[in-house]
Amino acid sequence: MFGPVKKIARALRGQSIEERELAYLNGAVDRVDLEYRQRQIDRGMFRNGF
Repeated sequence: MFGPVKKIARALRGQSIEERELAYLNGAVDRVDLEYRQRQIDRGMFRNGF
């Protein structure tokens, strides 16, 4: 009974901080870019809010 409601709720919720960080890291084009992105995340780029 609640299965369809759960599916809709999952579809409507935003990405978690971890999912956004992982997507950001996956967008790196080379090792230098990856290291730069890792430093940005370590500095709290996604944790401090927008």
